[in-house]
Amino acid sequence: MAGKPLHVFWLFFPAAALWAALVVPLSLFAVLSGTGWPPGLIGAGHGHELVFGFALALIAGYTLGPQPWRILGPLFGLWLAARVSWLLAPDWLLSQLLSPAFALLLARYVVPRFQAAKKWRNKVAGPLILVLCLMALVYFLVRAGLPFPDTRILLHTAIIGLLLLMTFMGGRIIAPAVAGTLEKKGIPLEARVQPLIEGWLLAILPLAMVCILFTATEKLAGLLLLAASLLIIVRVARWKLWHCTDRPDLLVLAIGYLWLAAGAAVTGVHLVTGHALLPALHVIAVGALGTLSCSVMLRLAWQRACRRFPPAWQVLAIAVLTALASICRYLAGPVPFSEPALLWLAAGAWSLAYLGLFAQLLHLYSAFTKKGKANNG
Repeated sequence: MAGKPLHVFWLFFPAAALWAALVVPLSLFAVLSGTGWPPGLIGAGHGHELVFGFALALIAGYTLGPQPWRILGPLFGLWLAARVSWLLAPDWLLSQLLSPAFALLLARYVVPRFQAAKKWRNKVAGPLILVLCLMALVYFLVRAGLPFPDTRILLHTAIIGLLLLMTFMGGRIIAPAVAGTLEKKGIPLEARVQPLIEGWLLAILPLAMVCILFTATEKLAGLLLLAASLLIIVRVARWKLWHCTDRPDLLVLAIGYLWLAAGAAVTGVHLVTGHALLPALHVIAVGALGTLSCSVMLRLAWQRACRRFPPAWQVLAIAVLTALASICRYLAGPVPFSEPALLWLAAGAWSLAYLGLFAQLLHLYSAFTKKGKANNG
Protein backbone atom coordinates (compact mmCIF):
# COMPACT_ATOMS: atom_id res chain seq x y z
CA MET A 1 0.00 0.00 0.00
CA ALA A 2 2.88 2.39 0.83
CA GLY A 3 4.12 2.60 -2.74
CA LYS A 4 0.72 3.20 -4.29
CA PRO A 5 -1.03 6.56 -4.70
CA LEU A 6 -3.14 7.34 -1.65
CA HIS A 7 -6.62 8.76 -1.99
CA VAL A 8 -6.18 12.29 -0.71
CA PHE A 9 -9.24 12.23 1.52
CA TRP A 10 -7.69 9.61 3.81
CA LEU A 11 -5.17 12.25 4.84
CA PHE A 12 -6.99 15.57 4.49
CA PHE A 13 -10.38 14.54 5.89
CA PRO A 14 -9.14 13.39 9.33
CA ALA A 15 -6.82 16.41 9.50
CA ALA A 16 -9.68 18.77 8.60
CA ALA A 17 -12.02 17.14 11.15
CA LEU A 18 -9.46 17.39 13.95
CA TRP A 19 -8.63 20.98 13.05
CA ALA A 20 -12.32 21.96 13.05
CA ALA A 21 -12.78 20.30 16.44
CA LEU A 22 -9.84 22.20 17.97
CA VAL A 23 -10.12 25.66 16.43
CA VAL A 24 -13.53 26.67 17.78
CA PRO A 25 -13.07 25.88 21.51
CA LEU A 26 -9.49 27.21 21.41
CA SER A 27 -10.78 30.50 19.98
CA LEU A 28 -13.19 30.81 22.90
CA PHE A 29 -10.47 29.94 25.38
CA ALA A 30 -8.17 32.58 23.88
CA VAL A 31 -10.70 35.32 24.66
CA LEU A 32 -12.60 34.12 27.72
CA SER A 33 -9.53 32.92 29.63
CA GLY A 34 -7.88 36.32 29.31
CA THR A 35 -4.61 34.67 28.23
CA GLY A 36 -4.81 35.61 24.56
CA TRP A 37 -3.51 32.15 23.68
CA PRO A 38 -3.41 30.90 21.01
CA PRO A 39 -2.88 34.31 19.38
CA GLY A 40 -3.84 33.10 15.91
CA LEU A 41 -7.45 32.55 16.97
CA ILE A 42 -8.12 35.97 18.48
CA GLY A 43 -10.69 38.11 16.67
CA ALA A 44 -11.24 36.94 13.10
CA GLY A 45 -8.53 34.32 13.45
CA HIS A 46 -10.90 31.39 13.86
CA GLY A 47 -12.80 32.55 10.77
CA HIS A 48 -9.52 32.61 8.84
CA GLU A 49 -8.77 29.05 9.91
CA LEU A 50 -12.24 27.66 9.21
CA VAL A 51 -12.27 29.15 5.71
CA PHE A 52 -8.65 28.93 4.57
CA GLY A 53 -7.63 25.97 6.73
CA PHE A 54 -10.62 23.71 7.25
CA ALA A 55 -12.67 24.43 4.11
CA LEU A 56 -9.70 24.30 1.73
CA ALA A 57 -8.62 20.98 3.29
CA LEU A 58 -12.12 19.66 2.56
CA ILE A 59 -11.81 20.80 -1.05
CA ALA A 60 -8.44 19.06 -1.35
CA GLY A 61 -9.81 15.81 0.06
CA TYR A 62 -12.93 15.81 -2.08
CA THR A 63 -11.48 16.84 -5.43
CA LEU A 64 -7.94 15.50 -5.79
CA GLY A 65 -8.57 11.74 -5.83
CA PRO A 66 -5.58 9.35 -5.54
CA GLN A 67 -2.22 11.14 -5.64
CA PRO A 68 1.41 10.02 -5.36
CA TRP A 69 3.31 11.08 -2.26
CA ARG A 70 5.51 13.41 -4.31
CA ILE A 71 2.38 15.58 -4.71
CA LEU A 72 0.46 14.73 -1.56
CA GLY A 73 3.42 15.04 0.84
CA PRO A 74 4.39 18.65 0.02
CA LEU A 75 0.74 19.72 -0.25
CA PHE A 76 -0.20 18.32 3.14
CA GLY A 77 3.05 19.49 4.72
CA LEU A 78 2.38 23.03 3.53
CA TRP A 79 -1.18 22.90 4.88
CA LEU A 80 0.02 21.66 8.27
CA ALA A 81 2.83 24.23 8.48
CA ALA A 82 0.36 27.00 7.62
CA ARG A 83 -2.02 25.91 10.35
CA VAL A 84 0.54 25.57 13.12
CA SER A 85 2.38 28.78 12.27
CA TRP A 86 -0.84 30.80 12.09
CA LEU A 87 -2.02 29.34 15.38
CA LEU A 88 1.17 30.26 17.26
CA ALA A 89 2.55 33.34 15.47
CA PRO A 90 0.02 34.95 13.09
CA ASP A 91 1.97 38.20 12.85
CA TRP A 92 5.10 36.59 11.43
CA LEU A 93 5.55 37.12 7.71
CA LEU A 94 6.18 33.42 7.16
CA SER A 95 2.91 32.53 8.90
CA GLN A 96 1.02 34.96 6.70
CA LEU A 97 2.64 33.61 3.52
CA LEU A 98 2.09 29.90 4.17
CA SER A 99 -1.72 29.97 3.90
CA PRO A 100 -1.83 31.65 0.46
CA ALA A 101 1.06 29.40 -0.64
CA PHE A 102 -1.00 26.32 0.24
CA ALA A 103 -4.11 27.78 -1.39
CA LEU A 104 -2.29 28.55 -4.63
CA LEU A 105 -0.65 25.13 -4.75
CA LEU A 106 -4.05 23.54 -4.16
CA ALA A 107 -5.54 25.58 -6.99
CA ARG A 108 -2.66 24.46 -9.21
CA TYR A 109 -3.71 20.82 -8.80
CA VAL A 110 -7.50 21.15 -8.48
CA VAL A 111 -8.66 23.76 -10.99
CA PRO A 112 -7.39 22.01 -14.18
CA ARG A 113 -9.38 18.89 -13.25
CA PHE A 114 -12.64 20.70 -14.07
CA GLN A 115 -11.63 22.20 -17.41
CA ALA A 116 -12.40 19.14 -19.54
CA ALA A 117 -16.17 19.56 -19.11
CA LYS A 118 -18.11 20.86 -22.11
CA LYS A 119 -21.09 22.61 -20.48
CA TRP A 120 -20.40 25.88 -18.68
CA ARG A 121 -22.24 24.71 -15.56
CA ASN A 122 -19.96 21.69 -15.31
CA LYS A 123 -16.87 23.89 -15.59
CA VAL A 124 -17.90 26.31 -12.87
CA ALA A 125 -16.45 24.38 -9.91
CA GLY A 126 -12.90 25.13 -11.04
CA PRO A 127 -13.31 28.93 -11.10
CA LEU A 128 -15.23 28.86 -7.81
CA ILE A 129 -12.42 26.98 -6.10
CA LEU A 130 -9.87 29.31 -7.69
CA VAL A 131 -11.70 32.35 -6.30
CA LEU A 132 -11.70 30.88 -2.77
CA CYS A 133 -8.00 30.06 -3.07
CA LEU A 134 -7.19 33.55 -4.32
CA MET A 135 -9.04 35.01 -1.33
CA ALA A 136 -6.32 33.56 0.88
CA LEU A 137 -3.83 35.64 -1.10
CA VAL A 138 -6.03 38.74 -0.90
CA TYR A 139 -6.34 38.24 2.88
CA PHE A 140 -2.52 38.37 3.11
CA LEU A 141 -2.40 41.49 0.94
CA VAL A 142 -5.04 43.22 3.07
CA ARG A 143 -3.04 42.52 6.21
CA ALA A 144 0.02 43.83 4.38
CA GLY A 145 -1.72 47.15 3.68
CA LEU A 146 -4.12 46.72 0.74
CA PRO A 147 -6.81 49.31 1.56
CA PHE A 148 -9.86 47.35 0.39
CA PRO A 149 -11.57 45.18 1.36
CA ASP A 150 -10.80 44.81 5.06
CA THR A 151 -10.38 41.31 6.48
CA ARG A 152 -13.86 41.25 8.01
CA ILE A 153 -15.60 41.97 4.70
CA LEU A 154 -13.29 39.53 2.94
CA LEU A 155 -14.27 36.71 5.29
CA HIS A 156 -17.96 37.58 4.82
CA THR A 157 -17.47 37.34 1.06
CA ALA A 158 -15.60 34.05 1.43
CA ILE A 159 -18.51 32.57 3.39
CA ILE A 160 -20.91 33.52 0.59
CA GLY A 161 -18.41 31.89 -1.77
CA LEU A 162 -18.58 28.72 0.33
CA LEU A 163 -22.38 28.95 0.17
CA LEU A 164 -22.13 29.05 -3.62
CA LEU A 165 -19.68 26.15 -3.80
CA MET A 166 -21.73 24.00 -1.41
CA THR A 167 -24.90 24.80 -3.36
CA PHE A 168 -23.29 23.63 -6.59
CA MET A 169 -21.38 20.58 -5.36
CA GLY A 170 -24.07 19.53 -2.87
CA GLY A 171 -26.63 19.45 -5.65
CA ARG A 172 -24.29 17.37 -7.80
CA ILE A 173 -23.93 14.85 -4.94
CA ILE A 174 -27.55 14.65 -3.80
CA ALA A 175 -29.38 14.63 -7.15
CA PRO A 176 -27.87 11.43 -8.63
CA ALA A 177 -27.94 9.67 -5.25
CA VAL A 178 -31.67 10.39 -4.83
CA ALA A 179 -32.39 9.45 -8.45
CA GLY A 180 -30.62 6.10 -8.04
CA THR A 181 -32.48 5.35 -4.81
CA LEU A 182 -35.86 6.18 -6.34
CA GLU A 183 -35.16 4.19 -9.50
CA LYS A 184 -34.66 1.05 -7.39
CA LYS A 185 -38.16 1.66 -6.01
CA GLY A 186 -39.67 2.21 -9.44
CA ILE A 187 -40.26 5.91 -8.79
CA PRO A 188 -39.19 8.17 -11.68
CA LEU A 189 -37.38 11.39 -10.86
CA GLU A 190 -37.44 13.88 -13.70
CA ALA A 191 -36.09 16.78 -11.60
CA ARG A 192 -32.49 15.72 -10.97
CA VAL A 193 -29.78 18.37 -11.35
CA GLN A 194 -32.46 20.87 -12.43
CA PRO A 195 -30.22 22.91 -14.78
CA LEU A 196 -32.50 25.96 -14.90
CA ILE A 197 -32.50 26.38 -11.12
CA GLU A 198 -28.80 25.57 -10.93
CA GLY A 199 -28.08 28.15 -13.63
CA TRP A 200 -29.98 30.84 -11.76
CA LEU A 201 -28.14 30.01 -8.54
CA LEU A 202 -24.82 30.22 -10.38
CA ALA A 203 -25.81 33.68 -11.61
CA ILE A 204 -27.35 35.05 -8.40
CA LEU A 205 -24.81 33.98 -5.80
CA PRO A 206 -21.65 35.35 -7.49
CA LEU A 207 -23.46 38.66 -7.86
CA ALA A 208 -24.31 38.54 -4.15
CA MET A 209 -20.60 37.98 -3.41
CA VAL A 210 -19.73 41.17 -5.28
CA CYS A 211 -22.58 43.21 -3.77
CA ILE A 212 -21.68 42.27 -0.19
CA LEU A 213 -18.30 43.96 -0.64
CA PHE A 214 -19.87 47.43 -0.76
CA THR A 215 -22.06 49.16 1.80
CA ALA A 216 -24.14 50.78 -0.96
CA THR A 217 -25.15 47.38 -2.40
CA GLU A 218 -25.62 45.37 0.81
CA LYS A 219 -29.42 45.44 0.52
CA LEU A 220 -29.22 44.17 -3.06
CA ALA A 221 -26.99 41.35 -1.82
CA GLY A 222 -29.66 40.56 0.77
CA LEU A 223 -32.40 40.39 -1.86
CA LEU A 224 -30.25 38.12 -4.02
CA LEU A 225 -29.64 35.79 -1.10
CA LEU A 226 -33.38 35.64 -0.36
CA ALA A 227 -34.01 34.68 -3.98
CA ALA A 228 -31.29 32.02 -3.78
CA SER A 229 -32.86 30.61 -0.63
CA LEU A 230 -36.21 30.20 -2.37
CA LEU A 231 -34.58 28.46 -5.35
CA ILE A 232 -32.75 26.03 -3.05
CA ILE A 233 -35.99 25.13 -1.27
CA VAL A 234 -37.76 24.52 -4.59
CA ARG A 235 -34.88 22.37 -5.76
CA VAL A 236 -34.97 20.20 -2.62
CA ALA A 237 -38.76 19.82 -2.80
CA ARG A 238 -38.54 18.52 -6.38
CA TRP A 239 -36.16 15.74 -5.30
CA LYS A 240 -39.06 13.85 -3.63
CA LEU A 241 -36.99 13.03 -0.57
CA TRP A 242 -40.04 11.79 1.32
CA HIS A 243 -39.56 8.54 -0.60
CA CYS A 244 -36.05 8.11 0.89
CA THR A 245 -36.89 7.47 4.55
CA ASP A 246 -34.83 4.27 4.39
CA ARG A 247 -31.72 6.32 3.52
CA PRO A 248 -30.94 8.54 6.53
CA ASP A 249 -27.59 9.45 4.99
CA LEU A 250 -29.39 11.07 2.05
CA LEU A 251 -31.90 12.78 4.32
CA VAL A 252 -29.12 14.32 6.43
CA LEU A 253 -27.36 15.50 3.26
CA ALA A 254 -30.65 17.14 2.27
CA ILE A 255 -30.91 18.72 5.72
CA GLY A 256 -27.46 20.18 5.15
CA TYR A 257 -28.66 21.50 1.81
CA LEU A 258 -31.67 23.09 3.50
CA TRP A 259 -29.28 24.72 5.98
CA LEU A 260 -27.90 26.50 2.91
CA ALA A 261 -31.37 27.87 2.25
CA ALA A 262 -31.77 28.87 5.90
CA GLY A 263 -28.36 30.53 5.96
CA ALA A 264 -29.01 32.42 2.73
CA ALA A 265 -32.43 33.55 3.98
CA VAL A 266 -31.27 34.70 7.42
CA THR A 267 -28.23 36.47 5.97
CA GLY A 268 -30.45 38.10 3.38
CA VAL A 269 -32.87 39.35 6.02
CA HIS A 270 -30.02 40.75 8.12
CA LEU A 271 -28.58 42.58 5.12
CA VAL A 272 -31.93 44.05 4.06
CA THR A 273 -32.89 45.14 7.59
CA GLY A 274 -29.46 46.38 8.59
CA HIS A 275 -28.97 43.90 11.43
CA ALA A 276 -25.54 42.61 12.40
CA LEU A 277 -24.31 40.06 9.88
CA LEU A 278 -22.09 37.86 12.04
CA PRO A 279 -24.80 35.65 13.64
CA ALA A 280 -26.48 35.04 10.27
CA LEU A 281 -23.24 34.04 8.55
CA HIS A 282 -22.71 31.40 11.22
CA VAL A 283 -25.89 29.69 10.06
CA ILE A 284 -24.02 29.04 6.80
CA ALA A 285 -20.62 28.36 8.37
CA VAL A 286 -21.93 26.11 11.17
CA GLY A 287 -25.29 24.68 10.11
CA ALA A 288 -24.69 24.17 6.40
CA LEU A 289 -20.92 23.66 6.26
CA GLY A 290 -20.96 21.49 9.39
CA THR A 291 -23.76 19.19 8.28
CA LEU A 292 -22.65 18.86 4.66
CA SER A 293 -18.94 18.45 5.35
CA CYS A 294 -19.43 15.80 8.04
CA SER A 295 -21.97 13.93 5.91
CA VAL A 296 -19.79 13.93 2.80
CA MET A 297 -16.62 12.90 4.64
CA LEU A 298 -18.40 10.08 6.46
CA ARG A 299 -20.20 8.89 3.32
CA LEU A 300 -17.04 8.74 1.20
CA ALA A 301 -15.06 6.94 3.91
CA TRP A 302 -17.76 4.31 4.48
CA GLN A 303 -18.16 3.68 0.76
CA ARG A 304 -14.42 3.35 0.21
CA ALA A 305 -13.71 1.19 3.27
CA CYS A 306 -16.86 -0.95 3.52
CA ARG A 307 -18.82 -0.37 0.29
CA ARG A 308 -21.89 0.65 2.25
CA PHE A 309 -23.61 3.78 3.51
CA PRO A 310 -22.88 5.13 7.00
CA PRO A 311 -25.08 3.87 9.86
CA ALA A 312 -28.17 5.88 10.67
CA TRP A 313 -27.03 6.76 14.21
CA GLN A 314 -23.85 8.40 12.92
CA VAL A 315 -25.49 10.69 10.39
CA LEU A 316 -28.35 11.53 12.76
CA ALA A 317 -25.84 12.45 15.48
CA ILE A 318 -24.15 14.78 13.00
CA ALA A 319 -27.47 16.42 12.13
CA VAL A 320 -28.41 16.98 15.78
CA LEU A 321 -25.02 18.27 16.94
CA THR A 322 -24.49 20.68 14.04
CA ALA A 323 -28.06 21.97 14.38
CA LEU A 324 -27.51 22.58 18.09
CA ALA A 325 -24.22 24.34 17.39
CA SER A 326 -25.76 26.54 14.69
CA ILE A 327 -28.81 27.56 16.71
CA CYS A 328 -26.80 28.33 19.85
CA ARG A 329 -24.26 30.40 17.92
CA TYR A 330 -27.03 32.37 16.23
CA LEU A 331 -28.77 33.03 19.55
CA ALA A 332 -25.49 34.25 21.06
CA GLY A 333 -25.96 37.31 18.87
CA PRO A 334 -23.64 39.93 17.42
CA VAL A 335 -21.69 40.39 20.68
CA PRO A 336 -21.12 36.69 21.32
CA PHE A 337 -18.81 36.91 24.32
CA SER A 338 -21.67 38.44 26.29
CA GLU A 339 -23.30 34.99 26.10
CA PRO A 340 -20.47 32.61 27.02
CA ALA A 341 -22.78 29.73 28.01
CA LEU A 342 -24.39 29.66 24.56
CA LEU A 343 -20.99 29.94 22.92
CA TRP A 344 -19.53 27.05 24.89
CA LEU A 345 -22.59 24.93 24.14
CA ALA A 346 -22.24 25.70 20.42
CA ALA A 347 -18.49 24.99 20.50
CA GLY A 348 -19.01 21.78 22.46
CA ALA A 349 -21.60 20.42 20.05
CA TRP A 350 -19.47 21.37 17.03
CA SER A 351 -16.31 19.82 18.46
CA LEU A 352 -18.09 16.65 19.56
CA ALA A 353 -19.39 16.14 16.01
CA TYR A 354 -15.93 16.54 14.49
CA LEU A 355 -14.07 14.55 17.14
CA GLY A 356 -16.49 11.68 16.58
CA LEU A 357 -15.97 12.02 12.85
CA PHE A 358 -12.18 12.08 13.29
CA ALA A 359 -12.26 8.85 15.31
CA GLN A 360 -14.55 7.16 12.78
CA LEU A 361 -12.36 8.17 9.84
CA LEU A 362 -9.31 6.66 11.54
CA HIS A 363 -11.25 3.45 12.24
CA LEU A 364 -12.43 3.22 8.63
CA TYR A 365 -8.94 3.86 7.28
CA SER A 366 -7.65 1.04 9.47
CA ALA A 367 -10.33 -1.27 8.08
CA PHE A 368 -9.50 -0.15 4.54
CA THR A 369 -5.77 -0.86 4.90
CA LYS A 370 -6.42 -4.27 6.48
CA LYS A 371 -8.70 -5.19 3.60
CA GLY A 372 -6.04 -4.05 1.12
CA LYS A 373 -3.36 -6.18 2.79
CA ALA A 374 -5.69 -9.20 2.82
CA ASN A 375 -6.44 -8.76 -0.89
CA ASN A 376 -2.74 -8.42 -1.73
CA GLY A 377 -1.92 -11.49 0.34
